[in-house]
Formats: sequence, structure tokens, C-alpha cells
Amino acid sequence: MNIKTNISLQALNTLALPGSAEFFVRVHSNDELAEALAYAHNHKLKVTVLGGGSNVVLASDISGLVIQMATRGIARSEQDGNSKVLHWTAAAGESWHQFVQHTLAEKSYGLENLSLIPGLVGAAPIQNIGAYGVEICDRFVSLQALEISTGKAVHFSKSDCQFGYRESVFKQSAAGQFVVTSVTLALSEQLNVNISYPALTAALSATSQISPQQVSEVVCRIRQQKLPDPAVQPNAGSFFKNPVISKDRWQQLRGKHPQLPGYPQLDGVKLPAAWLIDQAGWKGTAGQGCGVHREHALVLVNCGACSGGQLMDLAEDIIVDIERRFGILLAIEPQVLGVSTPP
Repeated sequence: MNIKTNISLQALNTLALPGSAEFFVRVHSNDELAEALAYAHNHKLKVTVLGGGSNVVLASDISGLVIQMATRGIARSEQDGNSKVLHWTAAAGESWHQFVQHTLAEKSYGLENLSLIPGLVGAAPIQNIGAYGVEICDRFVSLQALEISTGKAVHFSKSDCQFGYRESVFKQSAAGQFVVTSVTLALSEQLNVNISYPALTAALSATSQISPQQVSEVVCRIRQQKLPDPAVQPNAGSFFKNPVISKDRWQQLRGKHPQLPGYPQLDGVKLPAAWLIDQAGWKGTAGQGCGVHREHALVLVNCGACSGGQLMDLAEDIIVDIERRFGILLAIEPQVLGVSTPP
């Protein structure tokens, strides 16, 4: 274990925001992780866990110890009495997309709709990542984690995780208390595909026999067309959650905004935040080194010289404007790290 001081994190977050870690360590095993947690405990350092940096906003420098997960390992196990169900366990430091592609290559299906989502496996259940009609909770079995304060190994079942839309217990009551070390998902050998999402239905309408690999390829193509490559234009993907409101509230808003889309959910109607932001005139705007992507209103981009504080100012301006126009309060999707300093 090699703990370093005052390490720049600009290359370790896909928004390419400047900032440094007071202390930094990259861990390659659970033993190294336990050692790093013990070091933080002994030196009374706050712990911040960093994965692929694709779903974070570095608002400022980060005090304490930043731990970057670089653990590796993927294992498969068949379930007794059900040869069609396979449990796959991946270490937290594995690339999510590469894990999805690995399972597809091994003829295990169920994650194809979640192809090309950036980041690492360990972050996937924290965010309850989802796309094109599937969420990770649909395939989730359990995860292993270490408690930050004690280094104790803890098992979390699906119910323990309290999954919701882009939510889990790790963003609520257990926020900042655990480091995910591995995730186990249940996949299938059966060729059942989910193309209920309109974009997938349209793209595959002329295909008679649809394979999971084809679904994955279409998802990758759509994502590449819709979302900018962080290597070309730094971003963190969708910056705001799609708000869910009551059906009555949606009908009221439709009276004022007849074109307002809405997607029925068990707990109400989901609104596309991109539509609200676009209608408010924010798409394509830029200033102070950051802006809203010209093709996708949900994506905030670093135009080259943006600070975390400036990006958060832009996000706050959008939130205030959308609430003023529509009475809808948008929530930021990425995790905000550090404390933004006043200008």
C-alpha cells in the first residue's frame, strides 16, 4: 500500500474538474483496502471512495484519505436445482461495461440493456444504475462491503440495499459508511430480451430473432449517438434525475404545457428532465468554462477551464429556473465530492 499526499484528481474524474486529495491510495485487494481503512482510522482521516470518476462532481479539494478501487476478479457459479440461473460475482474495481461484455461472451444474459454505462462495478448498486428499461436491482442478489469505521466485512441482501430510482441505502442512511468490495448478480442462459424501451423497439423493429448481443450493440450505438464521449468533451453523463410526480400534478402541468411527456410509474408519472431543461432554453448554453451540451440537455460539460464551483453554480441556476417555470425541483444525479468554496 502506497499512500501519497496532495495528489491531483483532475485526470481521475470524467468531468476533468481540478482538485486534489490530501491523501490518496489505490488499492488492488481487499487486504489493501482493510489496511487503508485502518490507516485512516488511526490518523483520524475522513475516507472518500473513488471508482471510475464517471458519476462524481469534484467541487473542491478533498480532505482526508481518497481510496481508489482497483480490485479485480470475476467468478461464475451455477445455482443448485436451476441450471438456467447463473450467479456472477465481480470485484468492485472491475469496469462495469467490460463485466457486461464478459457475461455476454459467456452466454449469460440480463445485463445487455446496461451496456456502455461508464464506471466500476462497485458503484453500480450504490446508484442503482439503469437504462433502456432495466435497472441493476432487477438482477441483483447481494453485495459484500467493508464498514469504513471498523473494517468489518458486511453482507447486504437485495432488501438490505433499499433500492429505488437511482437510489439505494448507500446514498441515504448508510451514505459514507461502507466500501463495496464485490457484487453478485443473477443472470440467465435463456435468450429472453427486454426491448420494451421505445428506442430499442424502433431500432430492432425489422429484426425477427433478436439476440442479447444485438440488444447490447444497439444500446451502445444509441448511447454513443446521444451522449458525448468524456475523452472528447468532459462530462458525467446525465446530471439530473428524471423527476417523478403524482398523476394529478402531471395533468395540471399538461394543462399549461400540452406537449409535456410523461411515463407512468408505480408511484406516479416520470417526467424527462431533459425536456424541462430544453424548454427553458438551457440546451447549448455556455459560460464560465462550462455549459449544457448542445445535443442533450441533461448533460453538463466542462468546456475546458471549469472549476467544480462554477459547474455547481450552473447546476443551481438550472434547478432554480426549472422550479420557477414548472414548480418541479430537479435533483442532481452524480455524487458531489468536496465542499465548494465561495467565489
